[in-house]
Amino acid sequence: MEFKEFIIRIYEDQSDRSQVEDLERRCKVGPSETMLDSMGDPISRIRNSPMYMMLVAEMENELVGFIQGSIKVVTLKCHPPKGVAKVGYVLGLRVAPQTRRKGIGSSLIQRLEEWFHSNDVDYAYMATEKENHASISLFINKFGYTKFRTPAILVNPVNNHHSFRISSNIDIAKIKIDKAEFLYRRFMGTTEFFPSDIENVLRNKLSLGTWVASFKGENVSFGINGPVNGPINGQVPQNWAMLSVWKSGDIFKLSIGRAPNSCLFFTKSWSLVDKIFPCFGLSTIPDFFNPFGFYFIYGVYHEGQFSGKLVRALCQFVHNMVSKSRDENCNKIIVAEVGGKDEELNHHIPHWKLFSCPDLWCIKALKDEGKNTFHELVTNTQPRSIFVDPREV
Repeated sequence: MEFKEFIIRIYEDQSDRSQVEDLERRCKVGPSETMLDSMGDPISRIRNSPMYMMLVAEMENELVGFIQGSIKVVTLKCHPPKGVAKVGYVLGLRVAPQTRRKGIGSSLIQRLEEWFHSNDVDYAYMATEKENHASISLFINKFGYTKFRTPAILVNPVNNHHSFRISSNIDIAKIKIDKAEFLYRRFMGTTEFFPSDIENVLRNKLSLGTWVASFKGENVSFGINGPVNGPINGQVPQNWAMLSVWKSGDIFKLSIGRAPNSCLFFTKSWSLVDKIFPCFGLSTIPDFFNPFGFYFIYGVYHEGQFSGKLVRALCQFVHNMVSKSRDENCNKIIVAEVGGKDEELNHHIPHWKLFSCPDLWCIKALKDEGKNTFHELVTNTQPRSIFVDPREV
């Protein structure tokens, strides 16, 4: 079979957009055959990052592959000298089905890593479905990535006709951005993968806000009923929790090409029961086979023996807020991702096990002097929590 040469170059928005969108539609990723609709903006998933790059592979004037990457500074405790490192995120690797196994994917990864090197990046990392064996094999066996973290992706369908009743003993308030930044830097600043530019995340138009919760009677120092949006004094109650919400559906939508037979049977049965017994107020299951957007809960933090109840109340509050939103997309779901020892929050964050799944992060050291640090990084026990940047979801 004749070998056809290809070139790797930087993505050009005006001339490449339609071909990239067509290629995205033709490429089904992972066991669930997930497809992404970038809604006319192929770089929508990385556009909000501090630095980003998109490369395309071209063969005989036809785009046959592409890859995306972003760079930022994050917290990594064991990285000297100050516990921060510059990391490059690899995402969106696609190769046309008819041109696979010709080295195109490998060439795209190699060129993106060269861009990381030129920008003094310490580590490259990627995330994929835990069952996406082809992608995992490519990055681990050929490029030397190592399995790093396995956070849990928690998916919860939204019922537009049902609202959670939140305990009258719990106060929930939206706080101003400067206060949210202060709290995040103080209480999550040493969290693994915490972004140094958290203020840019919070001020992004896709971030709907940050909310805090505490029990009545414990909220005097935190100021739920007043100073929560006043001067920053750094005092918090004994039990409290906070989270932020990101509207991913405004920049891209997803659809699933294939699901397990058990999932299909459950979905159809559940819809039938809902039609027959609407008074039950069952959650409406999104049509995952048509494009859908989602709301992403990020920056979940909690303190105190009973703070899990506050996390649950905040998630219920978000559900109620989303269910009342005037979103053209009738399929509303809420997604959260937690890792490390914070996976105990699985019991407090509402989700459906049928639709939730484990994620897999893989990481690679790009500098020789960081080999010892890298070994410590990947062999350390799971941290209490990790910060999942909504710009990279």
